Amino acid sequence: MTLASAAEPALHAADHGIILGYLLFVIALGFWIGRRHHDADDYFLAGRSMSWLFVGVSLFASNISSTTLVGLAGDAYATGIAVFNYEWMASVVLVFFAIFLLPFLLRSGVYTLPEFLGLRFGNGVRRYFSALTLFLNIVVDTAGSLYAGGIILRLVFPGIDLGWVILALALFAGVYTMAGGLAAVIYTDFIQTVFLLVGAVVVSWIAFDKVGGWEGMTAGLTAERLSLIRPADSDSVPWPGLLIGVPVLGFYFWCTNQFMAQRVLSARSLDHGRGGLLLAGALKLPVLFIMVLPGTMAIHLYPELGNADLVYPTLMFDLLPTGLLGLCLAGFIAALMSQIDSTLNAASTLVTMDFVRPLRPDLDPGQLMRVGRWVTLGFMLLAALWAPEIERFTSLFRYLQQVLAYTIPPVVVLFFAAIFSRRSNHVGAYACLIGGTVAGAVMFVLNAVLGVTSIHFLYVAPIGCVVSLLALLAGNSFGPAEGAGSPIRWTPEFFHEETRALRARPWFRNYRVWSVVLLVLTAALVVWFR
Repeated sequence: MTLASAAEPALHAADHGIILGYLLFVIALGFWIGRRHHDADDYFLAGRSMSWLFVGVSLFASNISSTTLVGLAGDAYATGIAVFNYEWMASVVLVFFAIFLLPFLLRSGVYTLPEFLGLRFGNGVRRYFSALTLFLNIVVDTAGSLYAGGIILRLVFPGIDLGWVILALALFAGVYTMAGGLAAVIYTDFIQTVFLLVGAVVVSWIAFDKVGGWEGMTAGLTAERLSLIRPADSDSVPWPGLLIGVPVLGFYFWCTNQFMAQRVLSARSLDHGRGGLLLAGALKLPVLFIMVLPGTMAIHLYPELGNADLVYPTLMFDLLPTGLLGLCLAGFIAALMSQIDSTLNAASTLVTMDFVRPLRPDLDPGQLMRVGRWVTLGFMLLAALWAPEIERFTSLFRYLQQVLAYTIPPVVVLFFAAIFSRRSNHVGAYACLIGGTVAGAVMFVLNAVLGVTSIHFLYVAPIGCVVSLLALLAGNSFGPAEGAGSPIRWTPEFFHEETRALRARPWFRNYRVWSVVLLVLTAALVVWFR
């Protein structure tokens, strides 16, 4: 079946009722949780009391936001399912996180990832990384989510300017985040994930039926559009970029990005943190079927759709009946709220703990919590102002990935140095940051501004890492080794001690067993769609 265009979006009273009820519930929950907060630990890290279930679901919900829903389906529509490579690679990265980084992250007792890096390389590196994370949280994460949500709501209210729609969304997300802190974010994430998954499954099922099943979906499409492994000259995800570029972006996003890692910092124990990471990795695998392949189905349903970012919104409005549309739209708004509340809370944590607390050590925990709330409000407004500018980019998902490719290589190199290197020192760290940042700026000007070169962004990231690593090695020679006694450095001795401890546990409580299961399932899925 082929539809020339999407039907005119229309919401009935039942749809409005579902959406309104959801929004009121979320705001009420945020204020109710906020009444229980007494200090910075409560507000920024949910009292470090979260179980593996809430940690894992919140990680998944914060990642599978409206930007991902819009971006994955849109990229699958425009170029094929290779965009799923970012999703399955997350499972591999999360296993790495659980084994090598999480034990030391929780042991350190830090509030932020820049604070963790500062334990190894000093406060200058900490402030640089914190400032970079703030920039990316607002310009990439929060603004991207607001833009995606604005696309949806502008379909419902076509006469309203995108900027005003985005401002209204920002104000709503900011209200309950300011009130409830990370606990409100995590608990609402759990509820929102249910809405999100129900909506995604329903949309996928109906679209699958509309196109005539698997044969109808694949009819007339080239093998490349249904393949995860693309040629080296591919415009989407070339296979060398999959091997050396996607892991760099994935490591930054999952392991060092404050708004993601903050959920793991809230875990009540190492076991609960690891369980949350592996659960999030497992939840990433079905994304191919309920969020990527609908974009492939839309090729048959809407062959003339001009803007790829409208694919998922169009599927919802065109295929779903009254009631179900309201439910799915609530799920979409839930996904939008999930990333916005996460990034706003993370940004307020970074400013409060990495800048305000060092400058004003006299502030008590209650005062720090109030500072965090005001910072949330400020960043909410900044993100709302920038979000409409994303409309100038051809693809939302590419906008998100390209910005990261130019900016995060030196941070990735420094985290690896902090975890594994005995030789690295603060001089090398500064050289790494300067060299990697300059290299990223030069490549951005040549590639994106002047058009002198046309290097794929998945090659930009590893090139930046190589330059950063060379700068780190050069800088290390100007100072003594500083990592020998570092409490945050992974060693083989630590691994062997953990192995002995795990032998005393039943197999089903051994995170390494579940890590292997997750990696095997991931490999099977990649081989199936290779």
